[in-house]
Amino acid sequence: MNENPSPDAVGLLNDDHARAILAAANEEPLSAAELAEQVDASPQTVYRRTDALTEAGLLAEATRPRSDGHHETVYVTIFKQLRVRLRDGAFEASVETGDDAADRLTDLWRRF
Repeated sequence: MNENPSPDAVGLLNDDHARAILAAANEEPLSAAELAEQVDASPQTVYRRTDALTEAGLLAEATRPRSDGHHETVYVTIFKQLRVRLRDGAFEASVETGDDAADRLTDLWRRF
């Protein structure tokens, strides 16, 4: 599936923390605290980047139940490829999602 990404999507990939978050959340859905630990960033930095990445259509939020009966928000990368092409003097970007984000989130729920 190809979609047009937010204009901010390509710019976000210039950020080290954003790239690290996308890479970590591609392996498995992770909470902001887990992401902060994995990418060696402050929780505030992670929250700012996850908000921007979610708004840009590169990351999705889901709710994961915890063993104590509470829930937490987790993040999952929802694209396989981001393509940028120069045509007729203008840049064009497209996102290939590959897996359906809903399917990935459903799989997360099945594990609990």
